[in-house]
Amino acid sequence: MSKREIDSYIAQQSEPNKSNLKVMREIILEIEPTLKQGISYGRRNNGCSFYPFSGSVLAALKNDLVKYKQSKAALHFNSPLPKTLVRKLMTQRMVQIMVKKKRK
Repeated sequence: MSKREIDSYIAQQSEPNKSNLKVMREIILEIEPTLKQGISYGRRNNGCSFYPFSGSVLAALKNDLVKYKQSKAALHFNSPLPKTLVRKLMTQRMVQIMVKKKRK
């Protein structure tokens, strides 16, 4: 998915989702600028969600996430997540990916 397609998707969102997505994208790319960007779950009109693509990431950070709504595999938010929390979520997922690669 191209940067232009993601820009277009974000531009089509209503507030506050548009602003939340812009800020979250900036935070994520500041932490890891080489990440491949994509949109997998389409539009949500009732807020934004962070999907670490592993429910065990959320379980591992449960103490940090007590004030957020969650499903088994997603963290829901109505304002941008703190940068330190995004870093923890991303780091936890990257560790899981590295461990999985080592097992192969």
